[in-house]
Amino acid sequence: MTPAMQYNRRIQIILILLGIIGTSLAHYFTPSSLILWHNIFQRLYYLPIVYAAVRFGWIGGLLAALLSGLCYIPHILIDWRQYPGYAFNQYAEIVLFFLVGAVTGFLADEQRKKQKELEKAANQLADANRELRDNFERMKRADRLAAIGNLSAGLAHEIRNPLASIEGSAGILGKGSLTEEQHREFLEIIKKECRRLNRLLGNLLDFARPPVPQRQSIILEPLLESVIRLVSHTASEKDIRIYRTVSPPDLTLNGDGEQLKQVILNLVLNAIQAMPEGGRIQLNARLEASDLIVEVVDEGTGVAPEDLDRIFTPFFTTRENGTGLGLAVANQIIMQHGGILEARINTGGGMIFTIAIPQTEKETPS
Repeated sequence: MTPAMQYNRRIQIILILLGIIGTSLAHYFTPSSLILWHNIFQRLYYLPIVYAAVRFGWIGGLLAALLSGLCYIPHILIDWRQYPGYAFNQYAEIVLFFLVGAVTGFLADEQRKKQKELEKAANQLADANRELRDNFERMKRADRLAAIGNLSAGLAHEIRNPLASIEGSAGILGKGSLTEEQHREFLEIIKKECRRLNRLLGNLLDFARPPVPQRQSIILEPLLESVIRLVSHTASEKDIRIYRTVSPPDLTLNGDGEQLKQVILNLVLNAIQAMPEGGRIQLNARLEASDLIVEVVDEGTGVAPEDLDRIFTPFFTTRENGTGLGLAVANQIIMQHGGILEARINTGGGMIFTIAIPQTEKETPS
């Protein structure tokens, strides 16, 4: 027990003693003819008894009751012996002192016991929460290391092939025994692979450091129309029809128009590449509560169920010539907008990609 706690206990004991002694002196110095005042003083004993019971438990309550009774009995013997009936009632009151002290002390002890149990449970919960946080941080570090490992492996794989082509072409060019046409052919290979490497690094930088969205209110229908125009030639060559539904027609999107256009364009191009036999792509836009929803629905080859959880992982791709960064970058952009990009298998065949972005700001449409 700390010195401060010991000091507080002494103060509490002194207050109890002063209460009992003060009440007893009031009895002794008040004329017996003032029965009303004696009745009031008699009830004042309960204050130090209850206080002792609350502070020190049932033992403290009983000790305070005992001291009150010892101080009060001489007053009964001196002033009320000629009134046996009234004196008997005063002795019965002393019994109540003990009863009140014991019951109040017992309840106080139970309350303290419950409080200690709650404090113990709270401490255990805090320890468990701390341990959970530590484990979560360790898991996050492990996930980051695993992600870095996968990213490095994917990047090395994607860079190795272009470098091998460049090295092979440079070696052949170095021999100098080529026709002009062959010379141009191998130079074009080198240029093509350099462009491929540059595009790969650009996508990687977009994924690693996505630009902060420059938010403004954008009318959605023209944005979707712009995406459709950009892919119309490629879609028509593959006999793919693209439709859009925007409800309401003047639906606005709060976000970075260029970034979101890049995401939707990427999803539509992926859908086109997944539909070699042609078909239909549907773009849907609507409001659900405070979220703006954009869906890209295709009738393509789809994704295997076991691969759904991996399609947003950098360098994961199911296409022979894909880099595996398009969906990863798209997911980063949507996350930068505070939204979610999800994918699910279309029951009619193909995929459904859903963008959900919370709309909390209102600005003038641009």
